[in-house]
Amino acid sequence: MSYLASPRTYSLASAGSEDPKTIPFWYHNGMSKQLTVRLPDDLVDFIDQRVEHGGAASRAAVVAAAVERERRREIAARDVAILTRSSSPDELDDLADFATHVALDDLT
Repeated sequence: MSYLASPRTYSLASAGSEDPKTIPFWYHNGMSKQLTVRLPDDLVDFIDQRVEHGGAASRAAVVAAAVERERRREIAARDVAILTRSSSPDELDDLADFATHVALDDLT
């Protein structure tokens, strides 16, 4: 099996195959992962209303936005904890110095 790259697609071509299956270009950087969750009816109704009234493109978009918001909240809470431990709470120098030595791979 060989991979043939073009600017917008990747093709999977088997030896002797004249009809390769094409993989859309947006999968180049990796696919998203599918997740199944169970939610109470009232939350599903809320999500469906957001989609129905144009507040989101899909159920997945509503859930993704909520998770992204929670991630930002956790980052902010961590920053507050760092500032609270700081010896000079009125200045951000300690936070900047601390941040230069902290790996952020736990946030991805």
